Amino acid sequence: MNPVAVLRLPLSTNLSGFVELLQRLNVPHRVSEEAGEQVLWVPDAPQLADDIRKLYQQYPQGDPTVQLPPGREVVAATRPSPLVQVRSSPVTSIVLLLCAIVAGVTLLGDNFDALSWLTFNDFRVNGDYVMFTPVETTLAAGQWWRVISPMLIHFGVLHLVMNALWFWELGRRIEVRQGSWQLLGLTLAISAFSNYGQYFWSGPSLFGGLSGVLYGLLGHCWIFQLLAPNPIYRLPRGVLVMMLGWLVLCMTGLISLLGFGEIANGAHVGGLIIGCVTGLVGGAIARRKH
Repeated sequence: MNPVAVLRLPLSTNLSGFVELLQRLNVPHRVSEEAGEQVLWVPDAPQLADDIRKLYQQYPQGDPTVQLPPGREVVAATRPSPLVQVRSSPVTSIVLLLCAIVAGVTLLGDNFDALSWLTFNDFRVNGDYVMFTPVETTLAAGQWWRVISPMLIHFGVLHLVMNALWFWELGRRIEVRQGSWQLLGLTLAISAFSNYGQYFWSGPSLFGGLSGVLYGLLGHCWIFQLLAPNPIYRLPRGVLVMMLGWLVLCMTGLISLLGFGEIANGAHVGGLIIGCVTGLVGGAIARRKH
């Protein structure tokens, strides 16, 4: 079911109360920013758009006692199909597709020949030893993709699936709120910063994954939401506490001692820092526009 725009409102309009009302009524919806306006989208169901417009005219701040007309609730509860979700989040989908392709080509890290073309430091395996090429040498040779390509590498199915699920959740939020190009720019910038952070943290090593980018996107949404509240960036408090708690736990070294392998703490910290900075800048700009 294709979405339709039912409301176009100034950015200064506070939609949080009305969005909470739609959530209570189980009305699928999303809010995007287009051409300096907030746009409220709902499924293209019979008479649903008119009902939502009338509802907003009567209760722009929301009301806990309101109900939709009989029969509308079942129709409104239809969720967008997976194909519609993919089409509305092209950058999120493309990044995840690239991760899946790289996972297949590198055999989830077991194909060293393919892996060496994507790691931050080029490397060669000599018996029981791994010999790394200085990053300055590879960059001087024009291999600039290494600055960002480690985000596509994953070591194991669980590593790939967990990172993919979180990127799908956070990436789509940013793509809806700020647009595809901004998500692409954030992803590349955070990846580069987090990869350099890991390199300076532990020196030449084999590392990869979207987790550094995920911490960056988490920090971006967190700080952006504090400065310019928007329902799309509203994350459950438990999610933030869990992610930050996991970061601290990994930095203690306990997770590695339990046999989960080496954790890229430098990438996590670096990603979180740059994500908070971008969230601060983006949130300040959005607040100023309001």
